[in-house]
Amino acid sequence: MQLYAAVDGALLVVSDPRGDPSVVHHFDAERIECVAADARRPSRAFCGTFDSGLYRTTDAGETWDAVGERMFFESMTSLAISPADPDTIYAGTEPSAVYRSTDGGETWRALSPLTSLPSSSSWAFPPRPTTHHARWIEVDPADPEHLFVAVEAGALVQSFDGGETWEDRVPTSRRDTHSMATHPDAPGHVCAAAGDGYAESEDGGETWSYPTDGLEHGYCWNVAVDSDDPESRLLTAARSAMHAHSPRSAESYLYRRRSGGPWVRLSGNGLPTGKGVTRSVLRASDVGGECFAANDHGVYRTTNFGDTWSKLDLPWRTPPHTAAGLALG
Repeated sequence: MQLYAAVDGALLVVSDPRGDPSVVHHFDAERIECVAADARRPSRAFCGTFDSGLYRTTDAGETWDAVGERMFFESMTSLAISPADPDTIYAGTEPSAVYRSTDGGETWRALSPLTSLPSSSSWAFPPRPTTHHARWIEVDPADPEHLFVAVEAGALVQSFDGGETWEDRVPTSRRDTHSMATHPDAPGHVCAAAGDGYAESEDGGETWSYPTDGLEHGYCWNVAVDSDDPESRLLTAARSAMHAHSPRSAESYLYRRRSGGPWVRLSGNGLPTGKGVTRSVLRASDVGGECFAANDHGVYRTTNFGDTWSKLDLPWRTPPHTAAGLALG
């Protein structure tokens, strides 16, 4: 297994993250926004940047090549690989649009315009209010034609035909979704971490509820579900965007929820949280209880889904930078 850890302008390719981790390759690019990998194609991964497009490796990070048309991919904001077919990849951009490749990234096609949806006139990203972007793409493991796309900020939209047509946000969905998580053993169940709070759906996104008992911080960033237990999830959250992302004012936390119970804040277990820590990005593996986390302090691993964490001995960025993404291949 390889771990791809992205932090601003650097992507570390880490071998053996479960045993004796070491950085085998290092890729530099301006403003890395997202990364995607898949164990079914372990030597291939994708790295999306905000300023210079989309890159792909086919040799486990030894070399990286620009792929796709630059006119499509100059400002990359999200990536997703279909759970049904590792050669089907989705890419989201700023301004909000989604593209699809069905040949492993060789060629790409623009999907139906998101901006044709009625709610698009209200979409805006606060730091750049004249634009918005596709922050997250989630492919339903029970139906690979069913896509969720989170527009930051303004809508969580869906497609039931692989992006040929889109359905607008439903009234109960969050407006500022940052990340999502699904589970193959829980059809229809979807988790969403959003700037305007946490939400869950049990009917494939048609309606949403807000189980927030015990959750003391409303700006939610990343959510992960235990591969062995679809009722267990980890969530990173802060009081505001500034507390989540800015190293100068950082104060972020980790929560866990099990079997429909309340959220419990986890601390003092090896993963830095609280003042001076930016929000972590999470990536659960296909091994029960295992999850990786990255923040401005480094990369960490748990094998008991958050009870304890160990830090991977890696050359993290100095001074500290906010983590952009994690992927396992």
